[in-house]
Amino acid sequence: MARSDEAEAFFAAVYRAVQEIPYGKVTSYGHIARLVGTPQRPRQVGVCMKHLSEDPEAHFNHTNVPWQRVINSKGIISPRSQPTGAQNQATALRAEGVTVTTGALGELMVDFVEFGWFPRHLPSEQEDGEDSGSEEE
Repeated sequence: MARSDEAEAFFAAVYRAVQEIPYGKVTSYGHIARLVGTPQRPRQVGVCMKHLSEDPEAHFNHTNVPWQRVINSKGIISPRSQPTGAQNQATALRAEGVTVTTGALGELMVDFVEFGWFPRHLPSEQEDGEDSGSEEE
């Protein structure tokens, strides 16, 4: 099923925002939703990540959108429908120098204090001299 123009614009905004997450940092689905102006839509950000194209010819795809840098608001890598999905994300993050630990229940976690990226605005939208505010809100 083809996406509406509104949905296509939302997907593109999410993917562009995710492209701005620095190497070795992570943020939450909810923070991406806030950055693109829809704070009430963190689950839809997850849907965008789920449907990110694996086709390298697609404008937004797994190679140019660092999907692995988006995790849930508790600092946990969200489980996937495929059993290896969360482990693949952990492996990709570790390759960037991000420490991924395993919790008591087997959940894969990242420390937002050390690796979190929570600017008030996207760097591409910053005016000269404006502080990006990299602390969690």
